[in-house]
Amino acid sequence: MDTADPPPGYRRRILVIPGTGHSVAALEDDMHCMVVRIDHDGTAITAVHAHTERAPWNVCPTAAQTLAETFTGLPLAAAVAPRAKWSNCTHLYDLAALAAAHAGDAGPTRFDIASGDPVDGVVTSEIRRDGALVHRWQLDGQSLTAPAEIAGLALTGLRDWIATLPPVAAEAARLLQWASLVAHGRQMTNWSRFEAEDMPSNCYAFRPGEPRDHITRTGNRHDFSRGGVEPLDHFDGQALARGRAPPNAY
Repeated sequence: MDTADPPPGYRRRILVIPGTGHSVAALEDDMHCMVVRIDHDGTAITAVHAHTERAPWNVCPTAAQTLAETFTGLPLAAAVAPRAKWSNCTHLYDLAALAAAHAGDAGPTRFDIASGDPVDGVVTSEIRRDGALVHRWQLDGQSLTAPAEIAGLALTGLRDWIATLPPVAAEAARLLQWASLVAHGRQMTNWSRFEAEDMPSNCYAFRPGEPRDHITRTGNRHDFSRGGVEPLDHFDGQALARGRAPPNAY
C-alpha cells in the first residue's frame, strides 16, 4: 500500500454509511460540509433529507428541496444516471447518488482526497478508498500530465476514459475529477472578493435565469492540511439516520 503523505493543499473526505432502510453520505472539504440521507424500501428511494452545514454561498442550503424532487421515487439502481444535475447543488447531488449506489453495502466506505498546492505549477491529486490508493494524478493547470494513459487530457474531458474503468476505479475517478476542479478555489487568496457575477451557470445557486443580486459569499474555509483536525472528524452518521443534523465544528 502506498502510504506517502500528501503535500499541503486541499483535502476532501466522503463517508458513505448504509443502514437498514436508509443510506447516508457526508462530505467535508476546505469550503463545504454537508450530508444527505436517502430512505429506501430496498428497491426505490422513498425520501431524501439534506443538511448543509458549511457552503460558499448563502443560497446553498435551500437546495435540499430540489434534491428531494430530483431523487425521490427513483429506483436505487437508476440514481447514478445523470439527470438535472446542474439545477441541483452538485455536491448534494453527488452525495445522493453515492448513498444510493452504496445502499446495499455491508458496511461504510470512506474516500480521502488530497490535491496539493502547486509546485512549479504542477499539482498532484490523489484519492484513497478505505486507506488504499486508487488514483494519483498530476496536473499542470487544467491539463493532466500523469499517469501516461490520461496525459494530455483536460481535467474536464475524462468521461470516455472513465467509461473504460472497472466500477470501483471509475467511481473514484469521478470523485477525484470533481474534487480536483473544486480544489482550484484554494488558490483564490481573496475569498470575499470573488463575486457571484464571476460564477458560471452550472449549479443550483447559479441556475440560468436566477437573479444573482441576492447571492452573497458566506461560510468559511478551513485548511485541513495544517493538521489538528481532519474532515468530518465531528460527524456522526447515525445521528442523521435518527433525524439529527451534525454539530457545527467551525
